[in-house]
Amino acid sequence: MAGALSGLRVLDLTSVLMGPFATQLMADMGADVIKIESPGGDTVRGIGPMRHAGMGSIFLHVNRNKRSLVLDLKKPDGLNAFFKVVETADVVVYNIRPQSMRRLGIDYERLQALNPRIIYAGLYGYSEKGPYAGKPAYDDLIQGAAAVPSLMSRASGGEPRYVPLTLADRTVGLMASNAILAAVIARHQTGVGQAVEVPMFETMAQCVLGEHMAGATFEPPMGETGYPRLLVQERRPYPTIDGHLCVLIYTDRHWEKFLGLIGQGQLFEQDPRFASIGARTRHINDLYRLVAQAMATQSTEVWMARLNEADIPCMPMHDIDSLLQDPHLLAVGMLQDVQHPSEGHVREIGVPVSFSGTPGLTVQKPAPRLGQHSAEVLREAGLSDADIEGLHKRGVSHG
Repeated sequence: MAGALSGLRVLDLTSVLMGPFATQLMADMGADVIKIESPGGDTVRGIGPMRHAGMGSIFLHVNRNKRSLVLDLKKPDGLNAFFKVVETADVVVYNIRPQSMRRLGIDYERLQALNPRIIYAGLYGYSEKGPYAGKPAYDDLIQGAAAVPSLMSRASGGEPRYVPLTLADRTVGLMASNAILAAVIARHQTGVGQAVEVPMFETMAQCVLGEHMAGATFEPPMGETGYPRLLVQERRPYPTIDGHLCVLIYTDRHWEKFLGLIGQGQLFEQDPRFASIGARTRHINDLYRLVAQAMATQSTEVWMARLNEADIPCMPMHDIDSLLQDPHLLAVGMLQDVQHPSEGHVREIGVPVSFSGTPGLTVQKPAPRLGQHSAEVLREAGLSDADIEGLHKRGVSHG
């Protein structure tokens, strides 16, 4: 069966992670995503480990279910071929700075003239409406600008640190796929496309401030910024006798049950720190310290059994190696062993969402080799075999 986005053609001019992740989300749901690369390919192709040049592990995990078309857009022949493909497309996605797109001659006005239904989505650092417009941006810079390392420092009491994930790239990729599909729905109503801007800084600022604006929400302020529950040092995986355990005791019922488990059930009624969620939040570091002291008295297995019996949320703390062996992930197909046509036996990350009538395509098309589909896509756009051969001979395309 076709995926939910079957029939939607997306031209993917993005590279590295943020844009490719956004377009892979659409590809997994059935969109025909055509990854347009320079003759040198996406730079992330070179990040190992890899079995063959240009097929690095990170590339494999953000470019499945796509087709690869090589075009040198700095050459007139490459640009003209691209415009032919645009006439067949629904969406163009890019993640370089807008001024670079304008220098290439690929701005919204030009594409709109070729295809009035085109949706032109730009993913980049900062909105074009503000003074940071045009500044270069990477995940680390955006994490810093959005106060993430500062929050890490407040929570740990240590030096500011970046979250060891490409947090901004992944978050903005999610926002971008959502915004693009909203524009597709709007086009069903109006019949015309539009330009969509998805800035990294503003997207991450929304995420951070939604939880941590706190007292500054009000004018005049009603207290400090920061959500205390997330910033206390005792909010961490708790050491047990033989490992670590993640426990979240949150509701009245959770606290009442937990205090009963540790033989201090009277505290729930007698100690004012437990009187309400507001009181608990004000004293959360003390309460989490109480939890930490209790966790240290038993093994992870014993606490898991006791907490599960009391219906108190808990999970073991994985590392990356144990995460790959998680029985739930294996049971639902999130980790699949597949045979890649050029890379051999690889472990593929599955699609987390599912539909009852229009399933995702999962790994129907593994991440493509550079230019693997060049001739195929150009032929679909109306170029003849002689035209395609000419582009190959002039170094504009290959495949």
